Amino acid sequence: MRAQDFTRALRSYFGFDEFREGQRAVIQAVMSGRDCLAVMPTGGGKSLCFQLPAALRPGVTLVISPLIALMKDQVDSLQSTGIRATFVNSSLGMAEQGRRLGDLAAARYDLVYVAPERFRSPRFLEAVVGAGVDLFAVDEAHCVSMWGHDFRPDYLQLADALQRLGQPQVLCLTATATPEVREDIVAQLALGVAPRQAPEVVVRGFARPSLTLSVSKVRGQKDKLARVRGLVAEHRTGIVYCATRKSVEKVSGWLASEGVRCAGYHAGMGDDRRRRTQELFVCGEVDMVVATNAFGMGIDRADLRLIVHWDVPGSLEAYYQEAGRAGRDGEPAHCELLYNYADVRTQEFFIEGSNPSPELVRSLGAEVLRLCGSGPDPVPQGAVLAAVSSGRRANEMALSTGLGVLDRLGVIRRISEPGGGPVGLRPGPAASELAEMDLGFLLEKAERDRSRLRRLLRFVSTRECRHATILRYFGEDGATGVCGNRCDCCLRRSGAARLGGTEPSEGQWVEIQKALSAVARLGGRFGQTRVAQALAGSRDQALLRAGLHRSSIYGLLESKSIGAIRALLCALEDAGCVEAVGEEYPTIRLTEHGARVMRRQASVTLDWATMEPAAAHPGGGAGARETRARGEARSGSGDRPRASLAAAGPLAQELRSWRKARADAAGKPAFTVFSDATLLEIASKRPASDADLLAVRGIGPAKLAAYGEELLAIVRKH
Repeated sequence: MRAQDFTRALRSYFGFDEFREGQRAVIQAVMSGRDCLAVMPTGGGKSLCFQLPAALRPGVTLVISPLIALMKDQVDSLQSTGIRATFVNSSLGMAEQGRRLGDLAAARYDLVYVAPERFRSPRFLEAVVGAGVDLFAVDEAHCVSMWGHDFRPDYLQLADALQRLGQPQVLCLTATATPEVREDIVAQLALGVAPRQAPEVVVRGFARPSLTLSVSKVRGQKDKLARVRGLVAEHRTGIVYCATRKSVEKVSGWLASEGVRCAGYHAGMGDDRRRRTQELFVCGEVDMVVATNAFGMGIDRADLRLIVHWDVPGSLEAYYQEAGRAGRDGEPAHCELLYNYADVRTQEFFIEGSNPSPELVRSLGAEVLRLCGSGPDPVPQGAVLAAVSSGRRANEMALSTGLGVLDRLGVIRRISEPGGGPVGLRPGPAASELAEMDLGFLLEKAERDRSRLRRLLRFVSTRECRHATILRYFGEDGATGVCGNRCDCCLRRSGAARLGGTEPSEGQWVEIQKALSAVARLGGRFGQTRVAQALAGSRDQALLRAGLHRSSIYGLLESKSIGAIRALLCALEDAGCVEAVGEEYPTIRLTEHGARVMRRQASVTLDWATMEPAAAHPGGGAGARETRARGEARSGSGDRPRASLAAAGPLAQELRSWRKARADAAGKPAFTVFSDATLLEIASKRPASDADLLAVRGIGPAKLAAYGEELLAIVRKH
């Protein structure tokens, strides 16, 4: 097909006039018959790269995705455009699964979503083989790679499935694959095997200039809650990501008590409750969701203005995937990571749980063999876990992961009842080979996971442009040194006008010089708290044991509280005069710029209004200043004004109510009818004819036929 034909098809099926960055290149590769690996960030429009070809090509496009909860919404949306789509997953009864598999074999579908665990079923595989799969699309393809940040053993079955299907054309899509992981995906799924051409690898669109990336150092829960309060008040809609279920419950409860329309979401909740939370959020009935990383993939809500990481994520891949869910409409959005080194321990625990030792894996396998003996009956999984953990300190998560490793190696087989989870274990075909197996890959994966966490911590502490750091990490060309003041690091470097500071008075200059002199004389041996205590003349026992009460800097700022001095030191760190060194027990030292400021050979501007004891937490003053700076920058930057249905006038409000009624009647989320952006454009342009409606982004012929008459009637009323 010619390039203009792709654009016409895009308009016809989806109502869009132009492709996003990278989409055309991927679609051209797919339509030419080449295998393709597409790496595009969250919100980059990966789904369109298999949805449009599915509408244009003969045969079936099989989409492998772990997002079971979202499949129905995606299918509803596709069906509204005229594409014959369905899904097959565990949410369906056996009879309905059988009916859909029969329709698949009869070529009644253009596109079918399935979860990777479906390939455990020989019946399913037989049905798919008979259907003649034309395109095998693997969503979240980083799950194939053991070196990816979210490896899932079920994805390893896909290579065998491709062989059974006759090695059809493959399209892999992911938002978070480093060059190393990309190579592994190509190898695992045999992309471009002879006689086919080498695969097309498209890495595009990682630059997200509409996102402001920021890190705030916080001392604990109280600081985090205060920071989140301010962020939610300013940005209104978004997601707060927490590392644990306990944190989700606590933070969501706290926000609800503050009057915020919010809900919690984590894997420990029932299916109905999770589904309800997702629907409320997508439809705009809830402004904020507090969630673990189980929430967010595939969420089609473009107006998210805020992403907060309550805890440190485990990798830059996870961080950027989650941060990228903000601002998918291209409007400015804020992404803030709240950093406390104590939270790193949570991620270290997860790494331990995701990487059982070779010795633990061998013990699990041996216990299955011992308990099963020569009998045919499976042994309860709980009995194996209890026997291996007895008498040893074992991470429960590591035990479960170890069973997954053994299943993947063929040493054991999990026996499940229809519709239920694993209920028993029995030896697999490779059980006798366990003693000779080389399990060194487990140690290698553990080290790679720790390395990813270290890279994330370097990102937290960097003073370089955060956007450029991320582009380099993912291997996208064109990483620059600055981002146009869309990260806290570049905002600090840009000067006082953006940070909202003022030149110090003579009295304030004296305080600055005393504080910097103390940092210099202590030679980088103490942390911020100890330096502040010494300057305040504290009688803290740890300070006295360190002999700081005998130092010449002791009591230099005794008229100020320790909290106010810490706030001053934080502001000086933000201004580049002081830097923190180390991670678990960071100390502070003077920078070259700080030495010049101390001698009054260079100027410095600080926001003195924030330096009150209540604002003394690290990052508090900086966060407030950056918030003001972003507001000032937006007002004169030429950014498109923000708009929302709630504030766009009576026509937009009536369109929103109409959309909700249509969605409720069909039993599907509102966004599958029309997005907020489409309704806002209708309210703005006030179309008077079918042709006018087709000119609105997001309206194609199928949606015109379904909704056009009603839309025009609503517009005429206004």
